[in-house]
Amino acid sequence: MRWTSFLAIYFLIWTLSAFLVLPFEERQGTARAEDRVPGQADSAPVRFRAGRVALRVTIVATILFALFVLNYEYDWVTARSLDFFGGMDPVQPSAPR
Repeated sequence: MRWTSFLAIYFLIWTLSAFLVLPFEERQGTARAEDRVPGQADSAPVRFRAGRVALRVTIVATILFALFVLNYEYDWVTARSLDFFGGMDPVQPSAPR
């Protein structure tokens, strides 16, 4: 696989990791009423720290990407191992013309 494909896959994993990490950021609703911005939802975090979230997302994405690369190299989980209903037929190479 080319390095650009690995880069694209890492970006996709990073984006997925953002959705995994965001719900675990801060607890909401701990600020006083006068600390809130008008129109701010009660469930919104009081202080959103984008740098801290980006660091956590990068750590999770790097671990998941490393697992992906190891699986790519060593074939731990393949399409055939996920075929629970036995519908996959082996692909036969076509005859050269």
